[in-house]
Amino acid sequence: MFEKTLMTLAAAAAIAAAAAVAVVALAFAFYQVMLQWVGPAGASAAVAAVAALFVGIAGLLAANRAHGGHHGGHASPVEHTLVEKIIDIVRDRPMLSAGAALAAGIFALRNPAFLSALVKGFMETQQPPKR
Repeated sequence: MFEKTLMTLAAAAAIAAAAAVAVVALAFAFYQVMLQWVGPAGASAAVAAVAALFVGIAGLLAANRAHGGHHGGHASPVEHTLVEKIIDIVRDRPMLSAGAALAAGIFALRNPAFLSALVKGFMETQQPPKR
């Protein structure tokens, strides 16, 4: 169960890191396209405006989900496993998940021993002890 949790966390971190790289690459590409028409200052302003637009839309969607997500009925509490809770957090709060993935990546880069232990834990097969 613990291995499945770690694999889910690693997958979520990889997805968040890939999304962050894609966003930065798109911003650079958009900057280069805009640079030809409006110059450096205008291209920077255009990239900032597009980023602000996306953040605004994401904020509106999050606010709408927070207010419209609950209807009058009370559901009975359901027990969730740790993996299900983590998946719910990643789904409900992608920016928090991206920040956590970034922090985990920085931590792993600064502590290579931890990273090697984590990789070793994923790669080892669990054999039952011989009797």
